[in-house]
Amino acid sequence: MEEHARHHERLLIVDFGSQVTQLIARRLRELKVYCEIHPYQKVTDAFLEDFAPKAVIFSGGPDSVTREGSPRPPARVYDLGVPILGICYGQQVMMQDLGGAVKGGEGTSEFGRAFVEPTEERIDLLNGWFLDGSHREQVWMSHGDHVAAIAPGFKPYGTSPGAPFAVTADLERRFYAVQFHPEVHHTPNGRTLYENFVRDAGFSGDWTMGAYREEAIRKIREQVGDAKVICGLSGGVDSSVAAILIHEAIGDQLTCVFVDHGLLRLNEADEVVSMFRDHYNIPLIHADESDLFLGELEGVSDPEEKRKTIGRLFIDVFQKHAGEVGGAEFLAQGTLYPDVIESVSFSGGPSVTIKSHHNVGGLPEKMGLKLVEPLRELFKDEVRALGRELGLPDSFIGRHPFPGPGLAIRCPGEISTDKLEILRKADAVYIDQIRKHGLYDEIWQAFVAILPVRTVGVMGDGRTYDYACALRAVTSVDGMTADYYPFSHDFLGETATRIINEVKGINRVTYDVTSKPPGTIEWE
Repeated sequence: MEEHARHHERLLIVDFGSQVTQLIARRLRELKVYCEIHPYQKVTDAFLEDFAPKAVIFSGGPDSVTREGSPRPPARVYDLGVPILGICYGQQVMMQDLGGAVKGGEGTSEFGRAFVEPTEERIDLLNGWFLDGSHREQVWMSHGDHVAAIAPGFKPYGTSPGAPFAVTADLERRFYAVQFHPEVHHTPNGRTLYENFVRDAGFSGDWTMGAYREEAIRKIREQVGDAKVICGLSGGVDSSVAAILIHEAIGDQLTCVFVDHGLLRLNEADEVVSMFRDHYNIPLIHADESDLFLGELEGVSDPEEKRKTIGRLFIDVFQKHAGEVGGAEFLAQGTLYPDVIESVSFSGGPSVTIKSHHNVGGLPEKMGLKLVEPLRELFKDEVRALGRELGLPDSFIGRHPFPGPGLAIRCPGEISTDKLEILRKADAVYIDQIRKHGLYDEIWQAFVAILPVRTVGVMGDGRTYDYACALRAVTSVDGMTADYYPFSHDFLGETATRIINEVKGINRVTYDVTSKPPGTIEWE
């Protein structure tokens, strides 16, 4: 446990490998509750004694409690005398450990949207639910097994067609268990459930972004001492907030290295250099390495190979420019929580890798630099809140996310200079359209992907054979789940006309209406 955590009321989240465990933490942070996620393997009796949680939450997970050797918490957790909330797999673990029964097999699974109805006896955990007159609440289910018999001391307080014990509780011990996922956006009243749980546990809500800022600055100073730091700056919100936070902590010990990998948006390099050198007066090295990156990416079409190549080159470039700083000992990055959880479970838990991220996983020993990642436990919206706390303007804070690998992952198939130029221009037109229609702030992320196909078209009574592109725009709360933005047909038609008229090389425009899941926000 971090030393600063001892100043807060603490909630422990035991991670059993769910891809959305971190969303539990996000919901709790919204309620100003300090929490930490730790994989079940690390939650020992000694850990529990040291951490001294005021409450515990068991996450979901991909395993089955019916399998011998499946993940379990230590028995000691049930004797702490604090409230426990089990979610999905966490509910099943609790029931199995305490004398109930869980069954799998045909007819036990339930995935996606479902509706929970209350039993006759009500419970404080569900205060604020079932108020619309329909006497049911929408929830999000994702389970293959279900609870067939609840443990002694528990009663059912909510049911669904696929989960007869969708909500159960032992009120005397303040143990609660739900089969659904209240942390995801698709359980609309999930926040209320968490609010009821932490209120029952007696949390006062003593964790704020102002407190995080102070603690992060103190932690950076303790970690870095009087050493020099180089910060990987992309010009996006994450790395920029990280740089300004670190600069506030250690001043001129920080030098930013802006890697122009040739995969940036239109005019982006000039804007980044101007902002940091002129506005923030932070030492900046502009490393124009576009020839290096594009040369190494030539002929590469596999998305994982692209990401890994870009990640390797980023390390090489930082190593190359570290010498210019004169003895830098640390490399700072704008790594966020979702980056970590998608690459490998946060803190080493059992979740499944989805895709590699170029700024996750540490540095090769040969580089001789240690990592500073002050945003590693934050979600995108929390980074924006921290940016406001640091005084960054809303016009910058509200920028859509831009991936570290840049346009490389918006160019499926092989990358070429010509395709990148076409993509930059098309993306600029698209974003201009969104801003002109006043939609930018309604959208989490919007971009164009140039497709690895050419199509026949007719322009000016002549035949064309040019690229097709796909427009992408999504709404999201946290980037972990997303829905496509419902543009009007008039907007899409107008935008397609502008792109085809203004961008030479594109003769067909499509719109991507895939949600996340099953897709990801980016194309690669």
